[in-house]
Amino acid sequence: MPDTTDDIAEGISFQAFEDDCRLLGSLLHDVLLRELGPHFIHLFERIRILAQSAATMRGAGMEDTAAVVERQLEAELAAMSLEDSLSIARAFSHYLNLTGIAERYHRVRKSRSEVHLSKSCDDIFDKLIQGGVPPEELYDTVCKQGVEIVLTAHPTQINRRTLQYKHLRIAHLLEFNERPDLSHDDREMLIEDLVREITALWQTDELRRHKPTPVDEARAGLHIVEQSLWKAIPRYLRRVSNALKKHTGKPLPLTCTPIKFGSWMGGDRDGNPNVTAKVTRDVSLMSRWMAIDLYIRQLDNLSFELSINKCSEKLASVANEILLKESASEETKASPWTQTGPQNIVKLQPSLALAAQLPSGADLPSLTECIGSEAQIRIVKPPWNPKRQGIQIPTEKSDDSPVQSPGRSRPGSSHMGRTPSAGQLRKMLFTESKIGRSSFRKLLEPSLSDRPGITPYRIVLGNVKEKMMKTRRRLELLLEDLPCDYDPAEYYETPDQLLEPLTLCYESLQSCGSSILADGRLADLIRRVATFGMVLMKLDVRQESGRHAEALDAVTSYLDLGIYSEWDEEKKLDFLTRELKGKRPLVPPYIEVAADVQEVLDTFRVAAELGSDSLGAYVISMASNASDVLAVELLQKDTRLTVSGDLGRPCPGGTLRVVPLFETVKDLREAGSAIRKLLAIDWYREHVIKNHNGHQEVMVGYSDSGKDAGRFTAAWELYKAQEDVVAACNEFGIKVTLFHGRGGSIGRGGGPTYLAIQSQPPGSVMGTLRSTEQGEMVQAKFGLPQTAVRQLEIYTTAVLLATLRPPHPPRDPHWRHVMEEISRVSCAHYRSTVYEDPSFITYFQEATPQAELGYLNIGSRPAKRKATPGINNLRAIPWVFAWTQTRLVLPAWLGVGKGLQDALDKGHTEELRAMYDEWPFFQSTLDLIEMVVAKADAPMAKHYDDVLVSSPERRAVGEELRRELARAESCVLAVSGHCKLSANNRSLRRLIESRLPYLNPMNMLQVEVLRRLRRDDDNLKLRDALLITINGIAAGMRNTG
Repeated sequence: MPDTTDDIAEGISFQAFEDDCRLLGSLLHDVLLRELGPHFIHLFERIRILAQSAATMRGAGMEDTAAVVERQLEAELAAMSLEDSLSIARAFSHYLNLTGIAERYHRVRKSRSEVHLSKSCDDIFDKLIQGGVPPEELYDTVCKQGVEIVLTAHPTQINRRTLQYKHLRIAHLLEFNERPDLSHDDREMLIEDLVREITALWQTDELRRHKPTPVDEARAGLHIVEQSLWKAIPRYLRRVSNALKKHTGKPLPLTCTPIKFGSWMGGDRDGNPNVTAKVTRDVSLMSRWMAIDLYIRQLDNLSFELSINKCSEKLASVANEILLKESASEETKASPWTQTGPQNIVKLQPSLALAAQLPSGADLPSLTECIGSEAQIRIVKPPWNPKRQGIQIPTEKSDDSPVQSPGRSRPGSSHMGRTPSAGQLRKMLFTESKIGRSSFRKLLEPSLSDRPGITPYRIVLGNVKEKMMKTRRRLELLLEDLPCDYDPAEYYETPDQLLEPLTLCYESLQSCGSSILADGRLADLIRRVATFGMVLMKLDVRQESGRHAEALDAVTSYLDLGIYSEWDEEKKLDFLTRELKGKRPLVPPYIEVAADVQEVLDTFRVAAELGSDSLGAYVISMASNASDVLAVELLQKDTRLTVSGDLGRPCPGGTLRVVPLFETVKDLREAGSAIRKLLAIDWYREHVIKNHNGHQEVMVGYSDSGKDAGRFTAAWELYKAQEDVVAACNEFGIKVTLFHGRGGSIGRGGGPTYLAIQSQPPGSVMGTLRSTEQGEMVQAKFGLPQTAVRQLEIYTTAVLLATLRPPHPPRDPHWRHVMEEISRVSCAHYRSTVYEDPSFITYFQEATPQAELGYLNIGSRPAKRKATPGINNLRAIPWVFAWTQTRLVLPAWLGVGKGLQDALDKGHTEELRAMYDEWPFFQSTLDLIEMVVAKADAPMAKHYDDVLVSSPERRAVGEELRRELARAESCVLAVSGHCKLSANNRSLRRLIESRLPYLNPMNMLQVEVLRRLRRDDDNLKLRDALLITINGIAAGMRNTG
């Protein structure tokens, strides 16, 4: 997947890759023969051979002959029955997915086989030291680095999660197939396993039949953590630490982690009415539940490993205290039948130091946990009840079982202190009683008096596990809105509380000469706690600025102060600043407001109840003024005052940092001014210094700016906006972290991470960075532990280089003038085509499957911000998605050819080539456009027009667009100096060519299905066939939106 990972300039082992493609293709062929019979195989092979012939001829320049073969292919597809069309679409789609699996695995193979891996920590640290960076400066910069990768639920992941897991298993089997020690029987069994997986793929419905809920999306994000990132983090941090020790003499501190993770899944309510305050609360608690569950599993494995007696006096003393407390507890514990009151509901049995059964993976070395070599995919289901959209308590289970069994859910209100009925109390008392379960466990576990030989480490870790289990149980009760009166001393709330006993064990091992044990599973667990904390990923809240203005309108109208949104900016700032300095709440406690406004107020209440321990940033989309930020600060402060009064204690954690998101070209141009006005306010500047360590975070959006003005103009405006924001913060002595809202496709700011970071304006990456990873990019970059480790290293080294060796600014000040002219012409042409041509919107709707994308059920968010026609209200994702399907990929290049041609015509040829050679920003922008143009296919886009666009006038729009594509290609080549597209990346060109025999028939079939469906739009089989072609084309293009 060269366009979605950082391997843009890195090849793969094509011989091994093609061998695996042949193996998977042969097995798929066998499965199809068994499932559908020889008639279908004959049809499948004929379609494939025709497509292969046409692609080969076109690649050889035999355009006319290729056109004849393509017309034959079109005719055969048009003559197919609906059932055959559906099967052909599925077969080609699965083949493209299987080749994608092989590509991804072979990138893992390449990173393993290279001794000196490019862009690795070892490689970049060495280059920096050789370049004159003092070892002390390198060490301090790495230790202080703060990168946060934010996983979002943007609807671009086309594959169902069950298929993603099957794909992972196939990738694992390909890995095992590489082992040289496999016997003949082993290899035959492996092939049988591959056949089983491919058969299961074929027999699984690949289409989502229902739209996912925000909670479904959040669970998918948590599974990425469990299946990949959880394993990748220790290995990644070991690589950083080893490289640091090699080049500076000092390892990475144990609790230092250069990368953390955030999430928008369940917190991004911008234009998504399905994300409510309750959803945000429940998803945050569910994330905590998953974190605790993962830690409990690690504690079991660690207890089995630390079977030694030698320890420090401090650890021995702590272990002895724990034993004395447990002995006293056993002697004084009364029968549960004689106890009354709610306390019986929440009390758990104390966990013993040694688990009752062998933990999963206890027989494997710790290395396997980091590299993810087990083929088995373990899916833990958090206690979520989809029917109620709430959380349910597990039924009776073993205390140390890491998997929760779902019980019956209890519908009811969301109030946390609600008292259960008498019947519910009796049921819970029985569930929590020790009858039966206690007697059975006595058969497995010795009593305290019979355990004199239990090691001190197991005693301490057993105590940690007990508190963790109580923590997990407490979260289940909170999620069920049941009474929960745990003593805070009985559970863990913060990472520091969990780190204390783990660090004690680590220091004890170190002091006793067992550092080799200390640096094994125990060090990995400590690093996981430092990285993931108690929440795995802190949840951001995102809301559109207009919703906050509506909330303040309701408040100011209720208080007879006027209508807030009608005030000018200065009056708004005066009002907001005055209220922020006050000590009383502004919003009356019993105010009655519209449902939309109440939802905004409820969100702020949940944010106050959870605090910064669970939540990350509050992101304001469509921000444009300083008042947008202060409005959120006021609503946040006001709610925290109210909640604190209700609780009778301070709110947990601190206030959320408020992050303005500048998205449109107009707002990007005013971003620096808005930040200057904001920081000029004494209250706000002091608030940032006091509560956020003098750090201001600013987010810039790539998607809407690209849809607004075209990719080239958006890239230039983003570059300038970042320069201006950094300058504004420097003027006030405030540090800045830029948050990049990047999509997966080039049209939405996507592309190789390393290239993107290295081309940022000088001074904009000073050791800190936040960036979104969206949709299919999450699976592509982090789906396998090995690829995740590689991506994390690339983030680390790219940010390090941008900090210590920032990219060069434009050498010649005149280059900026040239960029302005290219951007102006490019933007004018883009907007005249997309927004000013009255026939364009109808052409877009006819020539692409945009209207039909809604059937995919790939996201919980509506495709439009408002239910009105036009490009303005269409979200950037379906805009890019639709053009990717037709292979025109218009959003990434429209306007570029016109702008570059204008500059070339004015005699700037040599200047442009110098800019390409010497200015990283300009070079990366053109390279990404070149890569997209190489993937575009004008003849295929013309086929869509010929069949689907009814009017000659609108077909003329398509003809003009294809001419613009040709102009973009020639101008990009003229500036880059390349003889042909992707000349600097032969691997990419070869991979694209290898997909064409399977991708082209999918497009032709999609055109035929669209033609039929638009005449019979209620035909569900036709709709299924269309959706399968959409899946297949997305797999072949390695992009959606």
